[in-house]
Amino acid sequence: MLIIALRGLRARWTAFTGTFLALSLGVALLTVMGLALASSSDAPDRRPERFAAAPVVVRGQDTLRVPTPTGERTRKLAHPRPVPAGTVAELRTLGRVVEDRTFAVRAPGAPGDLVGHPWSTAACAPYDLTAGRAPRAADEVVATGDWTSVGQRLRTPEGPVRVVGTVTALGFENALFYTDARAARLSPRIPQVVVEAAPVAVRRAAPGLDVLTGDARRLADADPDRDREAVTALNALFGTAGGVAGFVSVFVVASTFAFAVAQRRREFGLLRTAGATPGQIRRTVVAEALLVGVLASAAGCALGAYAAPHLASRVVADGLAPAWFTIGDHVWPYHLAFWTGLLVALCGVLAASWRAGRTAPTEALREASVDTGTMTRGRLLAGTALLLTAVVTLVPALLTDPGDLLHRKTYISRPMLLITATALLSPLLIRPSIRLLTWLPATRLPGATALLVRENTTTSLRRTASLTAPVLITVALTGSLLGATATLNESRTKELRARTTADFVVTPTGTATGTGADSGAVSATGTGLPPETVRRLRAVPGAEVSVTSASEVYALEDDVALIRSEARAAAPEDLAATTHLPLTSGHVADLDDDSIIVNEEWARHTVGDHVTVHLGDGTRRTLRIAAVMPTGTGDNGVYITPANAPQAPVDRVDVKVARGADATEVEADLRQAVGRGQGGQDATAEAQVLTRDAWLRTVSPGPDDTTRLGFLLVLGLALLYTGISLVNTLLMPTSDRTRDLRSLRLAGATRGQLLRLLTAESLTIVTLGTLLGLLVTTLNLLTLSTALTLLSAPPALQLPWLPLTTTALACALLAVTASLIPTPRTHKKDPARSTDRTGSHQLPQVSPGSCCGGPEGI
Repeated sequence: MLIIALRGLRARWTAFTGTFLALSLGVALLTVMGLALASSSDAPDRRPERFAAAPVVVRGQDTLRVPTPTGERTRKLAHPRPVPAGTVAELRTLGRVVEDRTFAVRAPGAPGDLVGHPWSTAACAPYDLTAGRAPRAADEVVATGDWTSVGQRLRTPEGPVRVVGTVTALGFENALFYTDARAARLSPRIPQVVVEAAPVAVRRAAPGLDVLTGDARRLADADPDRDREAVTALNALFGTAGGVAGFVSVFVVASTFAFAVAQRRREFGLLRTAGATPGQIRRTVVAEALLVGVLASAAGCALGAYAAPHLASRVVADGLAPAWFTIGDHVWPYHLAFWTGLLVALCGVLAASWRAGRTAPTEALREASVDTGTMTRGRLLAGTALLLTAVVTLVPALLTDPGDLLHRKTYISRPMLLITATALLSPLLIRPSIRLLTWLPATRLPGATALLVRENTTTSLRRTASLTAPVLITVALTGSLLGATATLNESRTKELRARTTADFVVTPTGTATGTGADSGAVSATGTGLPPETVRRLRAVPGAEVSVTSASEVYALEDDVALIRSEARAAAPEDLAATTHLPLTSGHVADLDDDSIIVNEEWARHTVGDHVTVHLGDGTRRTLRIAAVMPTGTGDNGVYITPANAPQAPVDRVDVKVARGADATEVEADLRQAVGRGQGGQDATAEAQVLTRDAWLRTVSPGPDDTTRLGFLLVLGLALLYTGISLVNTLLMPTSDRTRDLRSLRLAGATRGQLLRLLTAESLTIVTLGTLLGLLVTTLNLLTLSTALTLLSAPPALQLPWLPLTTTALACALLAVTASLIPTPRTHKKDPARSTDRTGSHQLPQVSPGSCCGGPEGI
């Protein structure tokens, strides 16, 4: 059997090229994914940065710890508590104490992430002066890097400063160092201090606070978990791409083997007539698959080893992975990818080998001329089972937890069921669909082209189904993945638009604003609008002002899960004037310092009930539910009063033009209040004034870079697999198609007519696959839209027409190009050399133009 399999591969290498390429790409992606996962799991521990030379760092409480019957639950606090003044005084008795502060700084020509620190903390990194001297006066600073120079004056919102020194940039921040007294006035809170004393004595003097030594001092740096978060997102990216690639590759491999077996029915029939047993036939097919699988898996591992470092460099350059991320020397990813590729090859050939072995000699010889039995019992049962599974799992989800359908892992994985079911059941739909597509051209247009297209595609049902399936999968994946994100983003935009009734929105300069209860989040340094700016905004005549802050609340559900909810702190009377909350019960006016507005996602959401929560600074409170909002898209969050978020900086001011006031004058006064004046271009201004429409455009949700790269990778692979499958399926029956085309040439068809016929066939099949893909996409997006409706969110079914059109055109181009490959070999030959599939001679050649009513006949 092995010798027969080797000779079969050598004789029919073109039939296995597509399978080889599909498996190689799948194994290569699995190799890259495995290497990336292994390399990220061996991530080096980030060393301390700002406090690498500090002996001991004492941080205020920044973690909420709640005991439960099953153990302690923790959450990072939205507003870490400062180091108490009494503790600072106690620590001073042990040794020298350096108070650390961090605040945002804006200046024309300065880096956008510029921050300020006290000069005393520069020695904790340590920073070394490269020019100039240390700051001595309130208007003197020392800058990191070479973006400025000694003697240059910088304009900041807090007043002009002069650069009196520079230090070497260490790569993790752009900073200005002020005198300690000036930094204390700009940022009074003390989030952490450096203590020059024994750690044991410091722990005794600072009970309940975090005392950091050694490598733990990195926790005092800005965003110490950024590497872990970036790697987690990267792993999700490669995991999703690997899963989708595996799904598509199994389908393509199975379809290719099934079609290859169908093409070789005469060969198998002759072997059975010669005495081969069904087991020998099956073993031959399986041996061929194993040989292809071994070669393709080995090639895929080599390709993955080559591509992984380049991909790692790309994600690091795009900021999607930490700078240290490189591909390490690991062995297990190669084993995983190789054996998975071999398993995929075996899974793809099992059904085909079983069908090949079951065919009796006479049946094989009889079926060699007739394409029947494409919808096998196993395929029908598998497709029906998947379709029922999709329906049975969908209905309970819609009835019990529609919010789960909005999660990324759900709307990426769930469409696979419906896509696979439709592809398996497609032979049932092909004949009626093709007849419907070609009915009008066949009955209304002159010539026989439409008739030949209909008969060729419906008679060669296996070939049509094999060509339709990859187009269906690619179009459905493109529409389902991109359509799901577009639908959710459009629903969130509509939800935000309906909630915002303000005419203007004021936010800190340079901050990115969100879309939900936390919309308007401040920068990483926690700096919001200064109190003086807020006072000037409130004093603008003709403006109804609502000042809000971003915060969080934490609730323990069922004594097990500590749930974090985004919150906005606002005065209820001002909130009602500038915001329209979609309440299902209660009133905004009932909100006070002892109450909270929640949404229906909370375990307890009845007006009048009391819930125990922890505020953003960890304070435990029991609050009455004043009103309830629907769950929506998940961005409704909760609302509290400013008294329950005392440390939250003001990050957003909504302004409604009062009745009778002039909107233009109000806008001018608002810009004057934030320091922008009429031109609105002052780079040192503390805030930016945006109209409602401009603010909505700014905060409208969209896919992040990681999601965009993931979808691009997934859809690019799907399109590549589709191209491989189309070309391979069209080239496998080249000899049969060549005989058919020669027969048409002998009947008088011109070469141009043959080209038009092949093009029409390819376009018809691609159109059918596209329509089936659109059907699956629409059903998937209707499911998502239904879930949004059940959650009281505005439904917004969004079909990504541009990507869908691009995908369909790419599939059409690939199909047409591959279908035209046999045509150069269809020049007229002697009738004695043109035989049909049964070996009989074709009709004698007639004069060109006499077929089907002349040259226009086809």
